[in-house]
Amino acid sequence: MVSNIYLFSLLASLGINLLFFLFASIGKTDKFTDFTYGLTFILITIYLLFFNQTFYSYQLVVALMIILWGVRLIAYLLSRILKIKKDDRFDQMRTKPLKFLKFWLFQAIVAWAILLPSIYSLNNQQDHRVSSFMAIGVIVWALGLIIETVADLQKYRFKNNQDNKGLWIESGLWRYSRHPNYFGEILVWWGIFIFVIPTLVSTSWLTIIGPLTITYILLYVSGVPLLEKKYDKRYKNNTKYQEYKQRTSLIIPLPHK
Repeated sequence: MVSNIYLFSLLASLGINLLFFLFASIGKTDKFTDFTYGLTFILITIYLLFFNQTFYSYQLVVALMIILWGVRLIAYLLSRILKIKKDDRFDQMRTKPLKFLKFWLFQAIVAWAILLPSIYSLNNQQDHRVSSFMAIGVIVWALGLIIETVADLQKYRFKNNQDNKGLWIESGLWRYSRHPNYFGEILVWWGIFIFVIPTLVSTSWLTIIGPLTITYILLYVSGVPLLEKKYDKRYKNNTKYQEYKQRTSLIIPLPHK
């Protein structure tokens, strides 16, 4: 039963993303991409919660954390793409269906992997009292969500100010980290994992793959590396940017060096 729910969740993630891939591919639009990412988490979480029908308090907390995160992400990314119209990341993919499909399949698998601790928790048949240790997880999650939300808002406002055209943001949280939004995102998923730790037994500890996945991807695959490469190319001859880069932490908000 447990293995079946993991398989079903994977198939559900693939199905949701393949459906919206068709819309995006036919319309050659980027409006569905990030929207679908957040929606995948929300739909699978809601299904698992009602499929199990135990509705234990800790399961409700897990579901609430994921849904709040997902709604915020969808609202932010949808408002952004509606304004900028297209995402430069997909310039080389929109007209190449197979290459575009690979991205969507990758997104589906990543979403499923990140959800692993939550899938286990929401499918758990045993009740667990919400403990003080779980509260640590909620605090880490909340801190991450706040950091991510504030960082995204600060950058959104900065980029929408015409006086800042051609510049990089180094105010607010961005004064202490070059990627504070990604730091917040990482904290969100480690917070959820910490929350479910008291419910883990035996092989369920393998669900640590979830927070490890998002951490690895943001630090080494599609998050930080892509932006660092983009800004290094754009501002390679800009002394002020190089100074900002040298004195500012890559990911964890820290005082200037």
